[in-house]
Amino acid sequence: MSIYITLGDGYLPKVESDSLLVRLEIDCHKEKGKGVMLSVNPITLTTFNYVYFRLWLERTREEGKGNPIAKRARWRWLRSIKLMPLDFSQDLPRVFLSEPGGSSAEVLLHGGQVVSWKNKHGEELLFMSSKQPIWKSCKAVRGGISTYFPQFGNLGSLFHRSPRNRLWSLDNCPLPVAPTSNRSSVDLIFKPEEEDMKMWPRSFELRLHISLGPGKLILIPRVRNTDHKPFAFTFSLCNYLSISDISEVRVEGLETLDYLDNLLHRKRFTEQADAITFDGEVDRVYLSTPTNVAVIDHEKKRTFVLYKEGLPDAVVWNPWDKMAKALPDLGDQDYKTMLYMCSAAVENPIVLKPMEEWKGRQELSAVSSSYCSGQLDPVKVLHVSN
Repeated sequence: MSIYITLGDGYLPKVESDSLLVRLEIDCHKEKGKGVMLSVNPITLTTFNYVYFRLWLERTREEGKGNPIAKRARWRWLRSIKLMPLDFSQDLPRVFLSEPGGSSAEVLLHGGQVVSWKNKHGEELLFMSSKQPIWKSCKAVRGGISTYFPQFGNLGSLFHRSPRNRLWSLDNCPLPVAPTSNRSSVDLIFKPEEEDMKMWPRSFELRLHISLGPGKLILIPRVRNTDHKPFAFTFSLCNYLSISDISEVRVEGLETLDYLDNLLHRKRFTEQADAITFDGEVDRVYLSTPTNVAVIDHEKKRTFVLYKEGLPDAVVWNPWDKMAKALPDLGDQDYKTMLYMCSAAVENPIVLKPMEEWKGRQELSAVSSSYCSGQLDPVKVLHVSN
């Protein structure tokens, strides 16, 4: 397993280990006019043990206490890795994940957004707009995988407000998961600040666990109500999938379901086709969907399998040519090589009482289309991610 973190154009050494877990903790100190100083201490342990860097550093340095393995690792790495001045002004902080099979992922701390997912052959599986090749904007970039909370789309007055457009932090209380040697992960957290409370006066904690494994990308969101009153929200994980040609793609698993057509003022219809194909703009919210949906790319002979829990709805969108030209952050021809698929809770908002927590799950897999022939084979494709 290897994990490395970069700010700006500076790259840190890659960390390799045979242990069950490598946890890379950072402590950032921002000084006016000096950019960001990044202190890195990889801690290698053979047990599932998270050590939050700031507390651990203070304990081992000032009190001389703490785990002896961690203490030895601290001094060994402090001798070999110095504070690195890295340019923060021209880029956004990001986390790189990789696993032994050769796949990789890239996550921006801005928005908690996944902006790259490559398979073992180095092929990019996520679409990013051709008009946003460099992450210099403080706005959310179009593409990758984004988190929409506390509302999706224009279903309310917030309209894509934070945390999608805000900086997240590394989470020091991550989701407890069993350690594995073939996955790498990062845990992020967003808490509202005073300006956010003006838009939506609710106190909450939004966490996102992102895990990379062979052929699979897992996202586990959690929302905790830390307010003194109940609140309701809608939620979605929105995936921009990279495809060969939108006219050569079909979506299976949503047939016979009801959907809301956003092109017709959210009028309700029932899907009559045996699969969704594209010959024009599509913008639909499918309701009460199954846990698995497949996107079959005939030209690339690749199938994306979307498995989800706690997110009963599915959004399917492609702007086609006319709308693509009207969007300022999308290239005129980008619609041909993208499909927007969301795991969502839209029709029925989620309600949390004080101190209650909601958890969802999305597993995105890319498999060979040889798994399916004609209509979706539920045994070979729909259960591949379980």
